[in-house]
Amino acid sequence: APEQVTLLPIADRFNEKAKAILALFKKHGLRASLDDRSEKIGKKIRDAEMMKVPYMAILGEKEIASNSVSVREHGKGDLGSMNTDEFINKIQTEVAAVFGNN
Repeated sequence: APEQVTLLPIADRFNEKAKAILALFKKHGLRASLDDRSEKIGKKIRDAEMMKVPYMAILGEKEIASNSVSVREHGKGDLGSMNTDEFINKIQTEVAAVFGNN
């Protein structure tokens, strides 16, 4: 997929933290984007599903407090909360499994 993960902050007040996480994802080689529109989270999730983005990382109060993201996988739904480093490792491992370790 051209884009591996999209970050979805549940409210505008989480956009700054989402930008920091986006930078972390990109630093680790993930193709990621941020949906910082002032839309309800349900609409952002639907839009990401329609665009067939493999992973959605949802960011809210709880996630910021625990340095994690709530993960949804396209077509499979909610995978629960994951530490940001754990999530990065998960995607990197999947990519390595598909493409081998270049």
